[in-house]
Amino acid sequence: MFPTLHDLLGWGPPIDTHSAFVALGLAAAGIVFLVEKRRRGVTDERIPYIVLGALAGAALLSRLGTWAQHLDPSQNLSLTEQLLHGNASMLSALVGAWLGVHVAKRIVRYPLRTGDLFAPAVALAMAVGRIGCLFTERPGTPTGADWGIVLDADAAAYTGSHAGVPLHPSFVYEIGFHLAAFAVLWFWLRHRPIAAGETLTLYIAAYGIFRFGVEFVRGNEVAWLGLTRPQLFLLVTIPLLLARIIYKARRGALTSRTERTVPREQHA
Repeated sequence: MFPTLHDLLGWGPPIDTHSAFVALGLAAAGIVFLVEKRRRGVTDERIPYIVLGALAGAALLSRLGTWAQHLDPSQNLSLTEQLLHGNASMLSALVGAWLGVHVAKRIVRYPLRTGDLFAPAVALAMAVGRIGCLFTERPGTPTGADWGIVLDADAAAYTGSHAGVPLHPSFVYEIGFHLAAFAVLWFWLRHRPIAAGETLTLYIAAYGIFRFGVEFVRGNEVAWLGLTRPQLFLLVTIPLLLARIIYKARRGALTSRTERTVPREQHA
């Protein structure tokens, strides 16, 4: 494993590898967001505040989402410790970003949907960010075959994995999914007659289904009924997302281009 970029590259300062790839993913997402914003002709000066809301919500909830892991509160970190040093969750970050966007919209009184601006950017950010996970976290469960990632004793001890055993490259699976999702979003869906904001809903639903499946080879702790905590969360949220998509599709609202426009006085 490569906890710092110095470990990974063999030179340079000891910058945290995971944080570096998260930053790189955010930078790539920012470029994609700006390109899509320009393509769609979005010039409202409130958009930067909505982006800040998404980033703040993702940063906050990514930590809080893994806080209450034990029913006994004394076994969990304090709130300060969790925010500074606790594990981060990508699923919680997505929920936090969604909440942050809606809070920011309320504050700045922005009435339109912004999911189409965020969808390809989020997919690319997730793909790049997962590269950092690949270099620093437990790869996955044993493959039971002669293929997979094999860790030496030090790397296995660092990640809490098996040494000398081929392991599922679960983060490679995720990187592949998000890159494929980005390609579909960028080269196809954003040019299709999808109702405003729904490309993000479709992406999140697809990722939820994929993530539920990949959890079986991820190596996360089983919490209840043979399922991990992310799977228990997804067991509730996936049906809600799918029900929403099916409901809108049956009403013909999934492919409508109808969208409210911002009254001229609100731009002042």
